[in-house]
Amino acid sequence: MYIKRGDVVVVLVGEDKGKRGQVTAVDRKKSMVTVQGVNVAQKHIKRGHPKSPQGGRLEIEVPLHSCKVALIDPESNKPTRVGYRYLDDGSKERYAKRSGASLGVVSPAKASRAKK
Repeated sequence: MYIKRGDVVVVLVGEDKGKRGQVTAVDRKKSMVTVQGVNVAQKHIKRGHPKSPQGGRLEIEVPLHSCKVALIDPESNKPTRVGYRYLDDGSKERYAKRSGASLGVVSPAKASRAKK
């Protein structure tokens, strides 16, 4: 999956289309991401529950499928796709396909991938 916790994403479809938020949780097996302030649902809690002793309604963020969000390019501030590439020292990094900006190193340098 191309999206990681801490990334800033924009919602592409649905009720919250156009909203931006930071990814708070990622479920790789289900390809789901939870975005802060997006896809909020109300959960009804009975009185005496540890989360809410007085009871009532809690607002929780429900996960979205990862195909419904796009990463925000740090340079152009627009949605972009994400790619992986190897650097000259053999380390692997994520990059924004729109501008080519680096999104951080994924794995450390390997001698077998280093350019000679």
